[in-house]
Amino acid sequence: MADFQTSTHRAKWIFNPQELVEKYKAANQRAIQTLEKYGTTQMEVDSDGSLSYPEPIARDNADKHSRPKPLNIEEEQFMRVFYENKLREVCSAFYFPNKIQATALIYFKRFYLQWSVMEHHPKHIMLTCVYAACKIEENHVSAEELGKGISQDHQMILNYEMVVYQSLEFDLIVYAPHRPVEGFVNDMEEFCGAKDEQNQMLKDLQETARVEVDKIMLTDAPHLFPPGQLALVALRSANELHKVLDFERYLRSILTRQNSEHTISELIESLNVIDAWVRKYKFPTEKDMKHINRKLKSCWGHSSHDDSKKREKKRQKSQKSSNENQNGPSSIA
Repeated sequence: MADFQTSTHRAKWIFNPQELVEKYKAANQRAIQTLEKYGTTQMEVDSDGSLSYPEPIARDNADKHSRPKPLNIEEEQFMRVFYENKLREVCSAFYFPNKIQATALIYFKRFYLQWSVMEHHPKHIMLTCVYAACKIEENHVSAEELGKGISQDHQMILNYEMVVYQSLEFDLIVYAPHRPVEGFVNDMEEFCGAKDEQNQMLKDLQETARVEVDKIMLTDAPHLFPPGQLALVALRSANELHKVLDFERYLRSILTRQNSEHTISELIESLNVIDAWVRKYKFPTEKDMKHINRKLKSCWGHSSHDDSKKREKKRQKSQKSSNENQNGPSSIA
């Protein structure tokens, strides 16, 4: 069985907070520079997975005041948060197990350490990450089936597949907190010398911890802490509700048995930091998302004026078709 301690997950994808901030800043700045150079930020993805920028959009001096404003880092974060929740909805709609949802979320989070949401639409990346997670977790769902289930073009998923793999640096084995939660609960049974009644309490503890894990996975904590510590935070929160055991005493027993170099105060401090990430989690309001989507469309060269023209053109075409039907077919004599 693969081991987290020797994994690329631990070696390459666990960061400190400052490194994380720098990665988000770098992706945002690159997108801003792209916007200045090309007049648009959206990358085009060909059927072979190759990337290119569209032709620069010509803007005259009169357009200067209406040039698109890029998303700031907080707006990018809101967009990621919104689509991480959409990702969970897709997984729920298909009744995928927790492991697929967690793997897809980690893929999605890693992708946007490399790219800005201004460069690749999060909806496309979200769906492709779900598809990739199904493949790696051997829960086979075709792109056609996935696309059809949520009324999306499956070819888009296939086009983005290689882009996602490359952005993940082909590190597709990831470690989520769900399995550690199960392992710790089994360990708690021995630690407590659990009888029938306490076994049921531990089962309830595990169910509540799974809900807590889902909350943690929507934060940046998976980029910052190993899955074992994420699992302990979820179990500690669940234990505050169910009061099954003396949790600090249990933590001390873990450190003793593992001959850990960490002290109990260091471990508790790490768990408290993860808890703080959960507490400060913010979901964007509908007003936030409308504002961000307007800016994003502008960055992609799709202004509200363009949308209005498309709607008017469609209306005129529909009217013309209606008139022709009323007048009957043209004579071919």
